[in-house]
Amino acid sequence: MTAARGTRRTQWAAGSAVALALLFAGVATVAAARGDTADGKQPQAASAAVRAPATESADAGFARDMAVHHQQAVEMSFIVRDRTQDEDVRRFAYDIANTQANQRGMLLGWLDLWELPKVAVAGQEPMAWMATHGDHGEHGGRSAGDGHDMAGMDGMGDMTAGSGSGFTAHDGALMPGMATRTELDRLRKADGKQAEILYLQLMTDHHKGGVTMARGCAELCTVTAERRLAQGMVEAQQSELDAMAQMLSARGAEPR
Repeated sequence: MTAARGTRRTQWAAGSAVALALLFAGVATVAAARGDTADGKQPQAASAAVRAPATESADAGFARDMAVHHQQAVEMSFIVRDRTQDEDVRRFAYDIANTQANQRGMLLGWLDLWELPKVAVAGQEPMAWMATHGDHGEHGGRSAGDGHDMAGMDGMGDMTAGSGSGFTAHDGALMPGMATRTELDRLRKADGKQAEILYLQLMTDHHKGGVTMARGCAELCTVTAERRLAQGMVEAQQSELDAMAQMLSARGAEPR
């Protein structure tokens, strides 16, 4: 093993350790916020202070769906790490994996804090929260009268996974922007420049879907911290979309 390769593996291992540390810290934070005591009991005052969104709310729906969406981004980033030696792509993939693993931990931590399921309830399709809360204010969503209806949100009409939306979950792609199982298999088999281009193209699609989801939460969610996180995702991923376009161009390719 060369010194450079050993250093790269050490960096990724260190990144994984950091992500785990952040996750455990998030669990501890959730426990503290809920007022859990050493014996597992929850003081009445602390319990009353936590105002949890409903299971069907945009806040909970976004947290569940974006956690799934982020998990695939992390998976793709770890795949390309082993399929190329290009330091720019590996560094870019590391940043995405580290950031989105951390954000995923926060989203799941909020669901834990709210004592809500981390998976969609039976019969509820991914992205249903965007269609349900885009037209009215039930479960905490903003009302159309406030100027935040679905038609006014850029790309929202094409993002919901329900019937008539133009998107149907297929081959493991549960939401718009997600890669299919077939595409992930192609990435696992690609090497070098081919792997770099495919990763950047898949991640571009992934970010476009993620940006629209995050915009939806920024419009519809009611929990201030979650809306702030969603807006931060929009800004960061838009910047990364620009960077990926440049990286693709440098490799004689472009987004799909």
